[in-house]
Amino acid sequence: MKKHLRKLAYALVVAGVSAAHAGSYESFFRALKRDDDRTVTTLLQRGFDPNTADPDGHVGLTLALKEPSLKAAAALLQHPQLDVNRLNPAGESPLMMAALKGELAWCQRLIERGADVNKPGWTPLHYAATGSSIPVIELLLEHHAFIDAQSPNKTTPLMMAARYGSEEAVVTLLDAGADPTMRNERGLSAADFARGGERDRLAELIERRSATYNTASPSSPK
Repeated sequence: MKKHLRKLAYALVVAGVSAAHAGSYESFFRALKRDDDRTVTTLLQRGFDPNTADPDGHVGLTLALKEPSLKAAAALLQHPQLDVNRLNPAGESPLMMAALKGELAWCQRLIERGADVNKPGWTPLHYAATGSSIPVIELLLEHHAFIDAQSPNKTTPLMMAARYGSEEAVVTLLDAGADPTMRNERGLSAADFARGGERDRLAELIERRSATYNTASPSSPK
């Protein structure tokens, strides 16, 4: 009888812990959505794992930066066990999301915390190149981002900038030594990417740089 009661008590405790975890799980992601840093901090202090992913595999920090819910993101960043390099199912890191959003201060904070500037596949520089935040691009390059990084289909940051970014982003990458002659798996160059976005003037600029790329050093005018 005593053994049975002990088993029953244990089962009740486990059920209670599971229910509490489920409640914390829901509260955590709801707090991220609302940028409720106080709730996030309280949950973390109670032992909630800062690297918990939602049902789709997206971790809290990347979700917070995507919203953006920057107060909640700051609460997460303070936790010593936070993994700033945890990827979501699309292979995106928190630094990639911050770069995409043009969040210079957050890119700096993540790099200081140990975020990987380079990684296989899509990189933070690819994401930064699609926007107009030149300081973010420059920051990544200062921290040795591989300027000609290739995505799984061999698309480079310059190609992304040519199609989606600003002309200034394209010029910044070219001046830093990006190779305008590279082609992706479909045989498309950065100039082709620009024309695909109906940016003919930008395509011509890239082609002029391509004509002199092999005879000019990255520090030389192109």
